[in-house]
Amino acid sequence: MKLKRTFLSIALGSAMVLGSSAALAQKGETVKIAWIDALTGLTAATGQNQLKGFQFMAEQFNKGNAAGVKFQVVSFDNKLSPQETVNALQAAIDQGIRYVAQGTGTGPATAIIDFLNKYNERNPGKEVVFLNYAAVDPALTNEKCSFWHFRLDADTSMKMEALTTFMKDQKDVKKVYLINQNYAHGHQVVKYAKENLARKRPDIQIVGEDLTPLAQTRDFAPYIAKIKASGADTIITGNWSSDLTLLVKAANDAGLEAKFYTYYAGVSGTPTALGAKAAGRVYQVSVLAPYSVVPARKLMDEYKAKFNDDFYTAQIYNAYAMLAGGMAKAKSTSPVKVAAAMAGLEVAGFGGASVTMRKSDHQLQQTVYISRWEKAGAKPNDYSVENTGYNFQTIKTYEPYVASTPTSCQMKRPAGI
Repeated sequence: MKLKRTFLSIALGSAMVLGSSAALAQKGETVKIAWIDALTGLTAATGQNQLKGFQFMAEQFNKGNAAGVKFQVVSFDNKLSPQETVNALQAAIDQGIRYVAQGTGTGPATAIIDFLNKYNERNPGKEVVFLNYAAVDPALTNEKCSFWHFRLDADTSMKMEALTTFMKDQKDVKKVYLINQNYAHGHQVVKYAKENLARKRPDIQIVGEDLTPLAQTRDFAPYIAKIKASGADTIITGNWSSDLTLLVKAANDAGLEAKFYTYYAGVSGTPTALGAKAAGRVYQVSVLAPYSVVPARKLMDEYKAKFNDDFYTAQIYNAYAMLAGGMAKAKSTSPVKVAAAMAGLEVAGFGGASVTMRKSDHQLQQTVYISRWEKAGAKPNDYSVENTGYNFQTIKTYEPYVASTPTSCQMKRPAGI
């Protein structure tokens, strides 16, 4: 991958605003971030990993960043509930916290956007900014776009654009089964998979589809039986956490040989379920840089050494890089000024390559990768995910323009911005 900027160090390259001044009017200030996501229930492992990711990256950026600030993470368990999310958000605001991060689930993300649109209008001078690191429903940067919301991940449509661009050249893909979670993201995966395949590979047959309750299904064997009976050679799924872990476990138990094209096969628990049986058959579309990218790999190794766990959410790093960059550009930690500064901002993201926050809808534009589950080998592919001896090896890299999709956002901005 050709890097657009050289990664010099975490202190300089990781968070430096490209072309900004280095005036640090807010140097030494502590910026609190309210992390609001699920720490209990079937998705707890994912939440715990990502909370550690936020805490770990705060430590990295506290060694030095473009704004000269210190970051502190305050965690709240929303139990994957929109109402619990709003309660946690209000508690964070009551504590004086002005930046909030969330990513697990469209429902909670939508609740935050709706709440902040009203709260910020009614409370000038006390505004709050939302850093969305993983809620990927395209609606959040289209019809529901908000000045206060910034998405750090590639959305569902962007990832499907990259995934199907890869799939169109895979001649062994002939019959596809769609199995997804029954909420906004799952519905969008189905929608965009059908649209993209019809446009790029009209010969491919959709031989079945299912929507399962979010984080409620414990036995996927009946679904796997349906997939086997359909004759599908390929499965497309946006499932994550327990809904993917249990799905691939059931597939392995049943001896299903179909290929999986996934969004989240690298998320906690799923790699262990994949094991040796899935080698060469499971693909993932993500924004996580390849193991060969030295600065990214260095951080992954440090995270692994500290937690005996895997860092797989590159968006967390990019959230800090964008936030520090915005504060440096604004010469302030004021949410209104920082939000205005982040709109259109280009910074060095995870791995050193440039990422840009599109001003029109606050959707991050970034490189997207296709990787495949393989046995770990020689460096740089020696990383062992969940200590399995296997990992996701990058087989295709798409520059930001390939996966970029248009927006219908008509953003309402504060007066004077």
